[in-house]
Amino acid sequence: MNEVASDAAEKVALIATFTAVPGAADEVERLLLGLTAQVREESGNLVFDPSRSADRPDRFTVYEVYRDCAAFEAHIAADYGAVFNAALAPLIVEDGSQLEFLRLLG
Repeated sequence: MNEVASDAAEKVALIATFTAVPGAADEVERLLLGLTAQVREESGNLVFDPSRSADRPDRFTVYEVYRDCAAFEAHIAADYGAVFNAALAPLIVEDGSQLEFLRLLG
């Protein structure tokens, strides 16, 4: 789904996934935990829950929910996000975090 939300006032929910290159998983985890503390301070962030796969410890998933489109856009524009993404890029297999936008039910 390329559309963030059908209504600007609607919550924005997504899952971000990425896979660490061999030997980099612990560094990815360290970076992700640092980002987590910063994102959870954003006024429009409702949920930012990172996890590491128990079956594939090189695989990371982050479940995120933002108050609305403006809150998500503010998250994307945050300087620390760009710093995180630049540090993450050489440590993961994919070309950046793979995003899947969700439509919340209920």
